[in-house]
Amino acid sequence: MPGAVARTATLAQTNVTQPFISSLANQGVRQALINDPHLLAGLNVHNGLVTLQPVAKAQGYEYVDPRQALAS
Repeated sequence: MPGAVARTATLAQTNVTQPFISSLANQGVRQALINDPHLLAGLNVHNGLVTLQPVAKAQGYEYVDPRQALAS
């Protein structure tokens, strides 16, 4: 479907992602992740610590809570 309405799909995606990009640019990665639970939910690995349970389980690594990983 996006291929059929490429311009509309691009504008929609830009409108949805722009606030996240602005947060990252204005606050820095760590602070933006701490302040926004949606960004934090997308964190998979930080400083070698796996912060997403399905990824940790699939790869055989220990899971670390993302907030704990950011504090280290």
